[in-house]
Amino acid sequence: MAAAPQPVYWLGNDTLRVSAALFAENRQRLCKGLKAKDGVVPKSVVVLQGGEQEQRYCTDTDLLFRQESFFHWAFGVTEPDCYGAIDVDSGKSILFVPKLPESYATWMGEIFPKEHFKEKYAVDEVQYTCDIVDVLSNLRPAVLLTLRGQNTDSGSICREASFEGISRFQVNNTLLHPVIVECRLIKTDMELEVLRYTNRISSEAHKMVMKHVKAGQKEYEMESLFQHYCYTKGGMRHTSYTCICGTGHNSSVIFYGHAGAPNDKTAMDGDMCLFDMGGEYYCYTSDITCSFPANGKFTPDQKAMYEAVLRSSRAVMAAIQPGVKWTDMHRLADRVHLEELVKIGILNGSVEDMMKVHLGSIFMPHGLGHLLGIDVHDVGGYPEGVERINEPGLQNLLMGRLVQERMVLTVEPGIYFINHLLDQALASPTQSCFINNQVLARFRGFGGVRIEENIAVTADGIELLTCVPRTVEEIEAFMADSAKTFSPVLSSEKL
Repeated sequence: MAAAPQPVYWLGNDTLRVSAALFAENRQRLCKGLKAKDGVVPKSVVVLQGGEQEQRYCTDTDLLFRQESFFHWAFGVTEPDCYGAIDVDSGKSILFVPKLPESYATWMGEIFPKEHFKEKYAVDEVQYTCDIVDVLSNLRPAVLLTLRGQNTDSGSICREASFEGISRFQVNNTLLHPVIVECRLIKTDMELEVLRYTNRISSEAHKMVMKHVKAGQKEYEMESLFQHYCYTKGGMRHTSYTCICGTGHNSSVIFYGHAGAPNDKTAMDGDMCLFDMGGEYYCYTSDITCSFPANGKFTPDQKAMYEAVLRSSRAVMAAIQPGVKWTDMHRLADRVHLEELVKIGILNGSVEDMMKVHLGSIFMPHGLGHLLGIDVHDVGGYPEGVERINEPGLQNLLMGRLVQERMVLTVEPGIYFINHLLDQALASPTQSCFINNQVLARFRGFGGVRIEENIAVTADGIELLTCVPRTVEEIEAFMADSAKTFSPVLSSEKL
């Protein structure tokens, strides 16, 4: 007899269908990894706590809920205030959902029975959270494995599952984190399909913005257009992060778009645009940056700077394969930038000597790229034994390990003219000797250029997930004729 089809997450229309089998496979991988780890004893049970519904400050206004990432990876549950348990020996999964009060039906909608969630998420068993102690006690676990560990990007400690009565159990909070992080690092076929989808929709949204941008518009209008496309065409209620819509000098602000600089400048004729935006579907993210002139036509200086970054991007992607050091890829980007800045005339002298004094970090202070998945800065960049390199630029790199097949990464080199950093370099005898200040002065206020692609690492190279116009010629042609259908790189292109 054929197995019953797995339930799917689907928002209708042309949105992606995601099978609950994705999360069942993740749970199986986790159990396999734990069984292979020293210290994990028989009759161990993983306990994960989902995200909670929160209100805005002291009000009764709900914040838009988004599931906690580890819990989503294992269960794919969209509702808040849940727990999940996985018996490591058998792989049995138990979902715990809140027992809702009768008043919920008046204000919030139908109260579903436990069987509804069992079918919706294809788990083995569903119980109420208020019964978690009794249900876990019946499993007679030798130890509960709870999640506690540091996110190496944010520095924050992930929240450990906790409930009234957990003190009755033997608990270990150190074994689970490194195993589940390594599982999340390597993407399955089904996960890659979701990430291809988030990239396809987000790429089309970027192209929509590129078609409509013009001088006189506010930056937030472009943010709004991106979000509207992602939601209406892709079912993406969330963006992966706060949208960055920098024009003119704002394109040199790495994390522009925050509350103190909320995408509120008016784009001017001749401005460069740097739009860093990504949609999120079912908690899987994307992270794409496009740089182009607001009026659709590059000036000679804009073209030179853009093509310098494009050369860096292409050189790095051509070099990526399993086994390469990500730190070496960052250094490669730096080297290409310095070579190009010498050609433009901003720098002069030996590129080798510039590398020794870390001159590249003046123009690209951030890291080359990062892991991508359920979090836009996905986990696993610095596992135990991999230390951050304490050098300018490299100290901000969000991953320090060797590249592996099935990693998904961003490649986002950039060149920026940040007055604060330029002034520091000019005040440094070891760096200022390479800078032609007369030519540099021409680029004060230029802003910056970043080109950000999302890639999946294959056995012998990469799969390019992002699909937007990239060369100067492609961008100018694409922006010149809004009625013209333009198809740049196919999403399955391999480099």
